[in-house]
Amino acid sequence: MPDRIDHDRADAARPGGTAFAWAMSAVLVASAGVAAWFLLGALSVTPDPEGYLVAPPADAAAAVAETSDPDGRGNAGSPVASVVHGNVDLVDPAWAKRTAVATGIPLRALSAYAGAELALAAETPQCGVRWSTLAALGSIESSHGTHAGSAIGDDGVARPGIFGVDLTGESSARIGDTDGGVWDGKPDIDRAVGPMQFIPATWETWGADGNRDGARDPQQIDDAALAAARYLCHHGDLSTADAWRTAVFAYNHLESYVDAVAATANEYAGRAAR
Repeated sequence: MPDRIDHDRADAARPGGTAFAWAMSAVLVASAGVAAWFLLGALSVTPDPEGYLVAPPADAAAAVAETSDPDGRGNAGSPVASVVHGNVDLVDPAWAKRTAVATGIPLRALSAYAGAELALAAETPQCGVRWSTLAALGSIESSHGTHAGSAIGDDGVARPGIFGVDLTGESSARIGDTDGGVWDGKPDIDRAVGPMQFIPATWETWGADGNRDGARDPQQIDDAALAAARYLCHHGDLSTADAWRTAVFAYNHLESYVDAVAATANEYAGRAAR
């Protein structure tokens, strides 16, 4: 399955999606060898999850369990309970507003990142994925869903839809069509989709239902953030520097990308803690 592709170009295919040249040029890229320090810094200053959790952790875990589908994948048609309407409902609105102002992250996107962390804390407590890491990915991949004039609405959907370059092999790795154009609107070639930039084949495997509406939509930020969190957690305990770097490297096989995510995550975590 071509969900992770080695490449040397900033606009080549990546597991989370296709890198945009503008995105990489706009992000401070840490020098090689210092990302582990950046990561440890982020871990030390990122707020404790209970600081923005509406309910105690045990209650949050129960709420998430009650609203999730039987197989835990968010497949369309699965039953949805009314206790929690989506991951964003796990996030303290006051914390979200305060942190959005401090970090400059759009409120709707920030709520999705924090909600995904809290959902994974209940679903996979040994993972340790943090909102700041997801926010860093969202920043680099699509400027939090604002690439090329798009914006994330109150419903969490990016409009117009966000799409990467055609993966023809000319300015990127080549990926032939894997979805018949279902997700990317291209029946002859693949391109990455949504604010977290998932390649269609990757979305088919990792697509999630973070807003609990019974559907998986890569253009919906709650769905995309939860899918990204689950993919990262698949690579181990993200509270350790080695596992964190391995997971982010799997998202995009570039050490400079890992360093950029580390630097950006640290910046966000630091601003939130001030």
